[in-house]
Amino acid sequence: MIANDNALGAGLANYAKKELKAKTVAVIDDRTAYGQGVADVFAATAKKDGLKVLDREYTNDKATDFSAILTKIKSTNPDVIFYGGMYTQAGPLARQLKQLGIKATLMGGDGICAPDLAKLGGDAVNGTVCAEGGSPLSQMPGGEAWKKRYDAEFGAKAFQIYSPYSYDATMVLAKAMEKAKSTDPKKYLSYIQNIDYNGVTKNKIHFMANGNLADPSITISKFEGGEKKVVAVEQVK
Repeated sequence: MIANDNALGAGLANYAKKELKAKTVAVIDDRTAYGQGVADVFAATAKKDGLKVLDREYTNDKATDFSAILTKIKSTNPDVIFYGGMYTQAGPLARQLKQLGIKATLMGGDGICAPDLAKLGGDAVNGTVCAEGGSPLSQMPGGEAWKKRYDAEFGAKAFQIYSPYSYDATMVLAKAMEKAKSTDPKKYLSYIQNIDYNGVTKNKIHFMANGNLADPSITISKFEGGEKKVVAVEQVK
């Protein structure tokens, strides 16, 4: 019901070209399944979009010193540096980018899209762009009206960021069961594959052949003044 890591990587590459007007990128990942996966998709989509991948470097999820990698990348002068990994490494990475005088925009997936990134990286994280799956409640087609009903039923304190997605997932299952006239997964799964449901989080919820959500939305944010601020909500085709 929400954009996966592939959508985040692809959406950020599209944003780098369209909004940042980037022509060249360098890519770093921490060799974890998450970090490498999102970096691979970013790099592949960047190439598809016509951006030149100047360098591909690797680190690990415990690293704190990126000077060797960044010194090498500095010589290529990329417009964007994409980091596939977590905010715990992205903070020190941003500090070292600034120390080395590298002007490239730092980008990353939801792993770096945490408020604590600013605590670790200080003002060096300003300008960093990251993405998370889904849309803000205010931009969901039925978000605010649904939230009022939810609060009236359960109280405002019960609400969590993924509550609307849980609701839509439940409704998709219910609609599939209704069409199949059965609660047996063997009978209703085929109906999920062909469902076209107008949800709270998204109009016309439907799925690709591989089971992933079709045309998922991602929220792109930028760190400014030590705070994460939403700059765009994009649909990834």
